[in-house]
Amino acid sequence: MADINHALERNPSEKKKSPFDGSDSGVMGPVSDDEVGEVRVAAATDYEKQKQAEGEAHFHRLGWKRLTIVLIVTAVALGSLSLPGAFATLGMVPGVILAVGIGLVAMYASYVVGQMKLKYPHISHYTDAGKMMFGKVGYEIISVMFVLQLTFTIGSHVLTGAIMFENLTNNGACTIVFTVVSAILLFIVAIPPSFAEMAILGYIDFASIIAAIFITIIATGIRASDLPGGVSSVEWSLWPKEDLGLAEIFIAITNIVFAYSFALCQFSFMDEMHTPADYDKAIFTLGIFEIFLYTITGALVYAFVGPDVRAPALLSAGPTVSKVAFGIAIPVIFISGSINTTVVARYLHGRMFKDSIIRYVNTPMGWATWIGLDAAITLLAWIIASAIPFFSDLLAICSALFVSGFTFYFPALMWFMFIKEGDWWKGRNLYLSAANGLCFIVGVIVLGVGTYASIWDIRHRYKLGIVSDPFSCAPLN
Repeated sequence: MADINHALERNPSEKKKSPFDGSDSGVMGPVSDDEVGEVRVAAATDYEKQKQAEGEAHFHRLGWKRLTIVLIVTAVALGSLSLPGAFATLGMVPGVILAVGIGLVAMYASYVVGQMKLKYPHISHYTDAGKMMFGKVGYEIISVMFVLQLTFTIGSHVLTGAIMFENLTNNGACTIVFTVVSAILLFIVAIPPSFAEMAILGYIDFASIIAAIFITIIATGIRASDLPGGVSSVEWSLWPKEDLGLAEIFIAITNIVFAYSFALCQFSFMDEMHTPADYDKAIFTLGIFEIFLYTITGALVYAFVGPDVRAPALLSAGPTVSKVAFGIAIPVIFISGSINTTVVARYLHGRMFKDSIIRYVNTPMGWATWIGLDAAITLLAWIIASAIPFFSDLLAICSALFVSGFTFYFPALMWFMFIKEGDWWKGRNLYLSAANGLCFIVGVIVLGVGTYASIWDIRHRYKLGIVSDPFSCAPLN
């Protein structure tokens, strides 16, 4: 009961208005779990208020350390092992500069997102910030962007899981079978509705990705040392490949940009924090960790493998070691993927049952609707990923269109519209205006050139005839 009392005694300025706070009670006597469905605002019984208090306590247990973990789960997945390929295209020097520079810009933009949440505690998801910036129409547009990006990301984990199973079994079954198994696992892992619960799984995810990355680095280093000329014989370059087009350069750059796209879920995570003001500890810890991990991974694996490095890079570790690395990376694929399901389900579930205790997922109806929504989102992600022949490129287009805003130019707009105090050119505001202006410019460049590069890549793949068929049994790797 201590947690429930703590939830009821929260500072009124920090507590969101609840439809159950009124004293009017239209129902006499208690209501059983089996009888609870949608609850009218005027019919807040003691039972309903108890369920609300339990729900508030349950969904405000996230501290800054667990916030760091769920952000790592969201941001650091096997996509980090695509960075050596980006280094191979861009060269070592531009690769390192971009990995560090983009990381610093993304970390600052995420800090601004946190400032927005502290100043306006009623923001539960990115969509609420969109409503403040652009009104009702903006709310609906950003809601579509939010749901689409998260659903497509879930779909990418369906395919990554299938690639993993293909690698472990030497393509031992039809790809559709592996995608179905991946979707089922993603659905099961996404059942816990609280991010504090997902953070517990996040520790496993964190250990898994670190182990998979270090196995890849060590294995590729050993393979390089076994070459006739040793590591020095690997043909890596300080500078970009010759005769690169704009699209090829920017496809590599967007791989780095999207590796830092953790701000999308930040409002949702911070809404569960018991002390939101501690968010900056999580952001700076995550940012420094990501910059170090991505730069070291990209540089070392590229130096050990050279221009022929594969994506994900653990496929370059050799047939046996890649199986070991994939096996260790299983938690990463499904925990990192399922947290996206939890975020989008929390948004949709909360919107559908805004004035009902169903939204707290602590009644039979709450659990039934939650599990049903989880299943529907996962099924949709599986269908999209399996049915669209150029899904990976479509994901890149959506990321260019949406992540560019969620990670870069939306936070900049928030600062100028809601956080800035005083004239932008005076005192400390001048430096902050420059920083947010840089975030905005980076976002707009990713939006424009990133979208162009992704469309170019789709056309290029069709010309080469390497686009797969819908619901194909052909191996993905």
